Amino acid sequence: MIVQTVLDLPDCKVLTSGNPQRKISKIFCCDLLSIAMSKAPADSVWVTVMGNKNTLAVASLTDTACIILAENAALDENTLAQAEKERIAILSTELPVFDIALKVYEARKL
Repeated sequence: MIVQTVLDLPDCKVLTSGNPQRKISKIFCCDLLSIAMSKAPADSVWVTVMGNKNTLAVASLTDTACIILAENAALDENTLAQAEKERIAILSTELPVFDIALKVYEARKL
């Protein structure tokens, strides 16, 4: 699966497109930044409700390919601009973490 697959999900709003051709290795769900910092796999889709600049910092540190902000979590414009520079895709959705992670998993199988 590639980032473009996630960008095409109908339940998500694309905030930054990152690198659409980047390969995705896993789906990772976590809302505790310290755990995400030590356990988020490189090239993963990270699903979280943590909408702050530290989320982007952890994604950058762990080489996450894509962040999905569940439950309508949001990021400020400065953080989104930094995500564009770092080529990290960010999407938002009103869906809960489990539901959007399941949709990503199902899209992976197509």
